[in-house]
Amino acid sequence: MTQSEGTVFSEFSLNGDSPTPLYRQLQQLIREAVEIGSIAVNDAIPAERDIATGLGISRVTVRKAVRELVDEGILIQRQGAGTFVKGRMEQPMSKLTGFTEEMAKRGMTPGVKWLDRSTGVASPEEAMALNLSPDTEVSRLARIRYGADKPVAVEYTTVPKIFLPSPELVSLSLYDVLTTTNHRPFRALQRLRAELFTHEMADLLDINHHSVALYIERRSFLRDGRAVEFTRSYYRGDSYDFVAELQLDLQPNRYSYKSEQ
Repeated sequence: MTQSEGTVFSEFSLNGDSPTPLYRQLQQLIREAVEIGSIAVNDAIPAERDIATGLGISRVTVRKAVRELVDEGILIQRQGAGTFVKGRMEQPMSKLTGFTEEMAKRGMTPGVKWLDRSTGVASPEEAMALNLSPDTEVSRLARIRYGADKPVAVEYTTVPKIFLPSPELVSLSLYDVLTTTNHRPFRALQRLRAELFTHEMADLLDINHHSVALYIERRSFLRDGRAVEFTRSYYRGDSYDFVAELQLDLQPNRYSYKSEQ
């Protein structure tokens, strides 16, 4: 159902004297409208001309704000139908970012519910993933990740204790802590596959048993090649998409054949 401009933005205004560009202010208004439910998932936002007229800004400004929200995966444009609130979040796979950063970029408040924060000796799986000797001590983080108060993933992370002396240092973002100690990951390898949530995980995320999870295994490395993070995440399959941009390989095809003379 299409929302009229007045019902969504009638109580808001933009500040032309603010150092924040008008299109950024409009993006925040749209995000807030989505968060509080003024515009529901799959609902259309007002037409560009209605937003521009109602807020006293140009359609160019509105178009720029909308285009970037589409690029972020918050909105989706349907040819001939309008612009709608997207029901699933998208995360590009070309950049190494953390969950907290991705939520903040979307104007969504990130949250966490801790299941465990502890230290111990690396398990055989952890030692292999992080290239550690069997007796190396590690810090472990187990948590439910939230976006706008909605549980979207269960995440298990292991970090060598040399890089994270205490798991209690992490209150929300692991990458923020690693950044302050100059141990933020420089590159990462990820593996994705579909799995079924266990009953326990399904209950943690308040979804049906036997729901499909997007399992993501990440191993992150410092510039010098040392492994700094081993994370296993189980994302809700009904609310998260991972997007990869592919480009044409311009290298010569070594398997090409010359035509017979």
